[in-house]
Amino acid sequence: MTETIRCWLVEREYDDKGLVTLTYATPDGESVYRRELAASAASGVTAAKELSPDQLEAVPDEETRERYATEVDRTADRYDPDDPI
Repeated sequence: MTETIRCWLVEREYDDKGLVTLTYATPDGESVYRRELAASAASGVTAAKELSPDQLEAVPDEETRERYATEVDRTADRYDPDDPI
């Protein structure tokens, strides 16, 4: 069985081309997964995703890691993993 890590939605950015970038982070804020979607496809976004370690990239900036860890706590307190967000 492949190891997975639960990552929580910490950021959603829209651009002027109708795309949305979703950022999911590990609870410690050390790693992230980013996904770009058409804004119209972003309606089925859930609060958390189970991801394999090879899907994650490191967050180099300590301030960003702390911000992501804080957002993970906030999101996890408010939502169940499968809740639409």
